[in-house]
Amino acid sequence: MLLTRKSTVAPRDGAPLNVSSSSSSSSSASPFVHSLRRGLANALPTMDRRAFLRRSGLGVGVGLAAGQLTLMRKSQAAEGRPAAVGAGKIEVRRTVCTHCSVGCASDAVVENGVWVRQEPVFDSPLNLGAHCAKGAALREHGHGEYRLRYPMKLVDGKYQRIGWDQALDEITARLKELRQASGPDSVYWIGSSKHNNEQSYLMRKFVSLFGSNNCDHQARICHSTTVAGVANTWGYGAMTNSYNDMRNSKVAMYIGSNAAEAHPVSMLHLLHAKENGCKVVVVDPRFTRTAAKADEYVRIRSGSDIPFLFGILYHIFKNGWEDKKYINDRVYGMDEVRADVMAKWTPDKVEEACGVKEAQVLKVATWLNENRPGTVVWCMGQTQHSIGNAIVRASCILQLALGNVGKSGGGTNIFRGHDNVQGATDVGPNPDSLPGYYGIAEGAWKHFASVWGVDFEWIKKQFASPAMMSKPGITVSRWIDGVLEKNELIDQDSNLRGVFYWGHAPNSQTRGLEMKRAMDKLDLLVVVDPYPSATAAMAAMPGRPEDLNPKRAVYLLPACTQFETSGSVTASNRSLQWREKVIEPLWESRSDHMIMQQFADRLGFGKELSKNFRMQKVKGMDEPLPDDILREINRSCWTIGYTGQSPERLQAHMRNMGAFDVRTLRAKSGKDKVNGYDLAGDYFGLPWPCYGTPELKHPGSANLYDTSKHVMDGGGNFRANFGVERNGKNLLAEDGSYSLGAEITTGYPEFDHLLLKKLGWWDELTDSEKAKAEGKNWKTDNSGGIIRVTMKNHGCHVFGNAKARALVWNFPDAIPQHREPLYGTRPDLVAKYPTHDDKMAFWRLPTLYKSVQQKNIADKVAEKFPYIMTSGRLVEYEGGGEETRSNPWLAELQQEMFIEINPKVAAEKNIRNGERAWVHTPTGARLNVQALVTERVAPDTVFMPFHFSGHWQGMDMLPYYPQGAAPVVRGEAINTSTTYGYDSVTMMQETKTTVCNIEKA
Repeated sequence: MLLTRKSTVAPRDGAPLNVSSSSSSSSSASPFVHSLRRGLANALPTMDRRAFLRRSGLGVGVGLAAGQLTLMRKSQAAEGRPAAVGAGKIEVRRTVCTHCSVGCASDAVVENGVWVRQEPVFDSPLNLGAHCAKGAALREHGHGEYRLRYPMKLVDGKYQRIGWDQALDEITARLKELRQASGPDSVYWIGSSKHNNEQSYLMRKFVSLFGSNNCDHQARICHSTTVAGVANTWGYGAMTNSYNDMRNSKVAMYIGSNAAEAHPVSMLHLLHAKENGCKVVVVDPRFTRTAAKADEYVRIRSGSDIPFLFGILYHIFKNGWEDKKYINDRVYGMDEVRADVMAKWTPDKVEEACGVKEAQVLKVATWLNENRPGTVVWCMGQTQHSIGNAIVRASCILQLALGNVGKSGGGTNIFRGHDNVQGATDVGPNPDSLPGYYGIAEGAWKHFASVWGVDFEWIKKQFASPAMMSKPGITVSRWIDGVLEKNELIDQDSNLRGVFYWGHAPNSQTRGLEMKRAMDKLDLLVVVDPYPSATAAMAAMPGRPEDLNPKRAVYLLPACTQFETSGSVTASNRSLQWREKVIEPLWESRSDHMIMQQFADRLGFGKELSKNFRMQKVKGMDEPLPDDILREINRSCWTIGYTGQSPERLQAHMRNMGAFDVRTLRAKSGKDKVNGYDLAGDYFGLPWPCYGTPELKHPGSANLYDTSKHVMDGGGNFRANFGVERNGKNLLAEDGSYSLGAEITTGYPEFDHLLLKKLGWWDELTDSEKAKAEGKNWKTDNSGGIIRVTMKNHGCHVFGNAKARALVWNFPDAIPQHREPLYGTRPDLVAKYPTHDDKMAFWRLPTLYKSVQQKNIADKVAEKFPYIMTSGRLVEYEGGGEETRSNPWLAELQQEMFIEINPKVAAEKNIRNGERAWVHTPTGARLNVQALVTERVAPDTVFMPFHFSGHWQGMDMLPYYPQGAAPVVRGEAINTSTTYGYDSVTMMQETKTTVCNIEKA
């Protein structure tokens, strides 16, 4: 839903507010602005809006906002500040939307410290002056009146206001007690995909110095299967191309992605591609708004992606449409995949498993063959399954067979969810890796100890034991089992006793009934959030008496929004952008990194945490400078090229967005007037990997694995991350397959000090670089010298030149296999496609597969719960929804939690459109929701959005929220009722395929 007019909803405090998503922003706009609006409406659809505005003689970005300030009415100041008098001090500060991952830029107009209006940035090559409903309402998110204003403590079932010192001291005392009694692993830290990169990085550092790997964040239940599946196929676990590059696609297949609602502004680029002849295929169990834009809509049974994808491959192989030279030169294991596909996925088997007839599968395969390059887009429709890693790899294999990876217009465009879920994954609190995916082996710890300037042996002593230092922690999807599971079955000394919810929504996780029990059993629960989320209400709501820990302590700490600090954020296409601070922290809120520092000081490792950072004063208190945190990231995360994006380079990009081409993201020329930085050659946001030091001036990598470009021009090849040979077969690229300009024209392994010496390149390092590079590889050489010599001097990629893996031998299924979900409506298919065997000590916990599936068959669950229940997004809300449902403008647009039911089912159940319905699931949960009768879903499927919370099995939880901090719209959370099920590699939760029954309320 792209807005082309301002919202008419007035702010609740009565203060006039003008927020717009177009160049016109006020009903009192000048005749020229109205003329501009008409001109835009009549412009050719393929015209670059930025160019059009320039031709109109109207400045863009900062100039546009400043030029329209005369149209503003005065806004009353926020609490504690005087109202603006006279013209006041007016500033325009550039920020980035805090909702989805497109990275839309917005200019915030600030008068006397008060954010009074906003403008979308027309110069942004990502959003081109567009906003969706959420982006157009950003100002309300920052100044929102439903925020948590003060620290609070749960006392006798009610939240009471307390001071910061009391809260920090009491929480710290509890942490020390838990650590002393049960060890550091007894506390679990849930980070946030809303943190900027600097805060995400600092949180992983904080937990490391606390002495634990028990930390995680939203990506676990969003795209962890993508990261694992894609990284294990060709090297890096991220979107290979970009939203913009889709303009170069000849065909785009969306499978498990409803971009029109989940990533609305991304659709601008697809629609431009359509105007240029790009065919669009949408594959989804539900006819979505994205499907409405498709040339071909394919309805599949939820969870049957592999049969459909391999059904396409069957026809590609049968007709000889695969790119044989590409496969020979750049792919390992495709012969084994071909044999598996041709034997197992004949058209009749495909139709039986996914419900799609051969003619339609063949049609899609033909389009993919005849329209190259083509791209494949997916989101959580593919990832959130117990076989999510296999589904993801099936999509990768399809693109490898077609030769579409490493090409403009091709690739796998994996749209991430939250605004910084990509960055938080890259450098944040993952339980199995340090920032930059370095892992948690001793060598990785020593690398970061060196960067941090902290003694490695001191860090080791912080952990319960050396073994725990290198053992992956519990995942956020399973923290409830860390509390509830029998202690003898958990692979750590103690059950979890304390949990920090630091910017994370509990209603985005499955098994809500058990989560409530786990919350009640804790000794300590701390929620750090601008909007305290459903966690606060769930914790205060009475539960089962036998679960309640009488000694439990619950605290709420008001965090700043991203508009009250500065820092970098990584969009889904891997571009980094720098947010300016828009406003000072409101009420008693503090930034996340300030809170981390204050806890670290009290816990005794504050100096270690911030040794390399300068402090700035905010409200008279010390806060680590985000610029310096980014510089530490630059000095450490060589693996994924988070090293070239200095604060200065990123800030220059933000000031000069108009210099970057919309289709290629590249700047042809331009110098920043502030610091004189030359933008020429850079890709917008220096998309990682941006190799070497900032001084090397690598431009970033717009399209990964592109051999048509020099490595210092953003080009590359597949990563040599899996050895050089397996079973007598070569894992390195074949002779003659290499990136443009490379001196080595065969496959080669990753570079280290020994390879440089063997090649005679060692003496090209400076003496200082030699001292740091000795005994190191490119990932641990903190001088950056190995990267500089290998890439700049010789045109070779430091991570080697290898083949992508169609066959991933270290995964449960080396070739992706379809397996029926644990809870399904087709028990007849389970015998043909059974799930995995149960696992013990998997991410520290026992994880069930076959035992659950077989019990469900024995109990005839499919007969009692005959409908597939799946979930997804709405354009109006984001994530757990606490922020967006607290925004009156957005709340007006979608006021009810609902369930989509096919008319046939509605008739059978005697449920009319708009009536209330009860939804029952095998967990024993029941949800009271509004019925939406629609043919969007098939008769065997129902759909509910996952953005709601605040109702609990028919009860409004309003009395249990902190006073004044309840969202405007509340409703049942679908995840109150979702069932057990986890991916066999990453512990991704199963949300897209479970079962339910429905009855009229």
